[in-house]
Amino acid sequence: MKKLLTIQDISCYGQCSLTVALPIISACGIETVVLPSAVLSAHTGGFKNITFRDLTDDMPAIMKSWLDNGICFDAFYTGYVCEKQINPILEIMKSCAQPGALRIVDPVMGDDGLLYAGFEEDFPMKLRRLCDGADFILPNLTEAALLLGQKPRLENYGQDYIEELLHNLHSLGAANVILTGVSFEPDKLGVAIYNGQEIHYRFNQRLSRSSPGTGDVFASVFTGAILRGKNILEATSLAADIVCLSLQQTPSDHWYGVSFELALPTLVSRLQS
Repeated sequence: MKKLLTIQDISCYGQCSLTVALPIISACGIETVVLPSAVLSAHTGGFKNITFRDLTDDMPAIMKSWLDNGICFDAFYTGYVCEKQINPILEIMKSCAQPGALRIVDPVMGDDGLLYAGFEEDFPMKLRRLCDGADFILPNLTEAALLLGQKPRLENYGQDYIEELLHNLHSLGAANVILTGVSFEPDKLGVAIYNGQEIHYRFNQRLSRSSPGTGDVFASVFTGAILRGKNILEATSLAADIVCLSLQQTPSDHWYGVSFELALPTLVSRLQS
């Protein structure tokens, strides 16, 4: 059984980040170890009076404990992290890695054309350091533009724009780029994939609703599928399908997250096929 370390925050309520990654990747048959970057009472998408505890200072001691106990990992998957955690994370990826360990980076920092509150304007440039040397990066359109120092463009673009983004993101040092939120037709939403040689697209029917946590579901399914031996196109297609199924099964009054739990049986079944 492969062993993965995921580094991102725990939003105790709200079905996102680690509360999504841990069950999904575990359901894929991967031993999933967590390193919380922070603990929040709930995610920031609609809740009030949120508590936040930064766990950066714990990271070096946790790494030392792992090294003292001979604990290493076959893969790393990062989500929401802050600037001062980049150096500790890079050190963990270097020191606690099995030979050939994969690095999967979801550069969580913005959506809908905006950088998330709490990040400084230069944070995207600093997050590039996690992308350099990654096997896979999974930005959305907003995050892709921010990583490249551009103003996000979410509509009225064509294939040339998307493919320029892909090439420029690849030049940051990632082996493979999976760009989410791509749309050339009003009723289609999908993903663009670039491995440094070929570009592929994968589209699903656009659904009438969106939800917090869908990016985490996508990245977690993709990560689990890759570690189960699926290729990049298979893993991307499965991740997109599970996100759509999760949204379809989420009750209309369930506003704060996506009911990915209801899609886990389908995920397990498709991984076995």
